[in-house]
Amino acid sequence: MTDISATAVSWIAVDWGTSQLRAWALSARGEIIQRASSARGMSTLVPDQFEGALLELVGGWLAEDRVTEVVACGMVGARQGWREAPYAQVPCMPLAAERMVSPALADPRLRVSIIPGLCQRAPADVIRGEETQIAGLLAEQPDYRGVVCLPGTHSKWAEVRDGQVVAFQTFMTGELFALLSQQSVLRHGMQGDADQPIDEVAFAAGLHAGAQGSQRLIGALFGLRAEGLLEGLTPPAARARLSGLLIGQELGALDERWRGQQVCVIGGGELAERYRCALDTLGITALTVDAERVTLAGLAVAHANLQRGA
Repeated sequence: MTDISATAVSWIAVDWGTSQLRAWALSARGEIIQRASSARGMSTLVPDQFEGALLELVGGWLAEDRVTEVVACGMVGARQGWREAPYAQVPCMPLAAERMVSPALADPRLRVSIIPGLCQRAPADVIRGEETQIAGLLAEQPDYRGVVCLPGTHSKWAEVRDGQVVAFQTFMTGELFALLSQQSVLRHGMQGDADQPIDEVAFAAGLHAGAQGSQRLIGALFGLRAEGLLEGLTPPAARARLSGLLIGQELGALDERWRGQQVCVIGGGELAERYRCALDTLGITALTVDAERVTLAGLAVAHANLQRGA
């Protein structure tokens, strides 16, 4: 990381996930001065290591004669994180400023505030990090009313109404894809370059099959292995079909109350585009917004709340 003029840095935004730490140095006008990232995610640290990991990344951004505010979201506030930020229960606004917590620090040059996640009692579910992206979406589109899709290892779907998160649902789609394609018997038919462009025909076939129900999904999984042995199904096509099956199952299992509502996909890269295409294939038009942009917008809302003493 290249050092920058600390006098230009007004505050620091941090997205601290399970496997990655990302930070942005921001000016008083909200402009990005510099980005930095590391692989020191929550899962690699114990509580007394978080401050050091953060300083390794952003130490060059800190002024010596004042305190720099750091606003962080994500798994840094989990029970296994730096300091637990208790969940706010839905329905509620996505950012619960009164529940933000600040860990004790040895370095006097910074003050860290951690954004809490959201919880839902029935059915039981939790979010950490995505609430900040939803807050960023609402900062850009205050009147948004509909469903927000946040693809990832654990995809989140949230119903947003009147500026509040009303309900949400989590799907382990990404993790299931990784487990099935890398550790199950299906892995034998999915070896090779996983970075090849997706086979769109195979993906669409899997999508339609998966959307028709769990019985079809469970029965179709081993069929991928059998088709590889008997029909020459290629690894790229097998991976695409598996992805389609799982995403199709996810879309088919969405809460019935959310059908017919406006959908916004928050994400970037191939995964977000895959979800947008899947929705389009099933006749659902979705708005797509950039994940980094709304993450920063949400962190900026939290920072503004702190400045107002909310």
